[in-house]
Amino acid sequence: MIAPGKTRPSTGTAETSAVDERTHVCVGAIAGAHGIRGEVKVKSFTMDPLDVGAYGPVLTDRGARLVLLPLRVQGQAVVARIEGVADRNAAEALRGRRLYVPRDALPATEDEDEFYHADLLGLAVVDGEGQMLGKVATIQDFGAGDMIEVAFEGGGSAFLAFTREIVPVVDVPGGRLVAHPPQGWADSGAEEPDETGPDETGEVS
Repeated sequence: MIAPGKTRPSTGTAETSAVDERTHVCVGAIAGAHGIRGEVKVKSFTMDPLDVGAYGPVLTDRGARLVLLPLRVQGQAVVARIEGVADRNAAEALRGRRLYVPRDALPATEDEDEFYHADLLGLAVVDGEGQMLGKVATIQDFGAGDMIEVAFEGGGSAFLAFTREIVPVVDVPGGRLVAHPPQGWADSGAEEPDETGPDETGEVS
């Protein structure tokens, strides 16, 4: 299991974040405006969706500081207000912005099988014999559970299901994952599996 939840950055196309992801954790993304009074829909990546605003002000991936006030869960999104955002145009301008909080604002994980996304990004992925397969590029969920995108040294990437059977060893201090990929997994490239969930920016219908 990955805490605080599930994230949907775009694969290999996301713009560079102004936030240091080694010291910050992504807790959500703004999916768009809700209504005409400046409210927004937020795709929450926290276990309790309303906790997306529970850790103090958030930083966007462009470095803007926002005070997020979650109101209610509606479908797959959290409807929230943002201090200083009072109309639909201002809310819509924030569409697609990822929201971060400092890592030290979050509670420690309580289970040995829980990891923050920031702990996994950049880790080496090796097979059972210690041969390098690549590095963790992103963590994604296409509706059937968490997936790790493994970026290959020579270019390209492929996805692995983040399960105990396929990734039996997560050694964060050692900087590596041990994986047992299924046959032919690397031939899939960076194609995303079919999905019916939110799009790359976290848009929720």
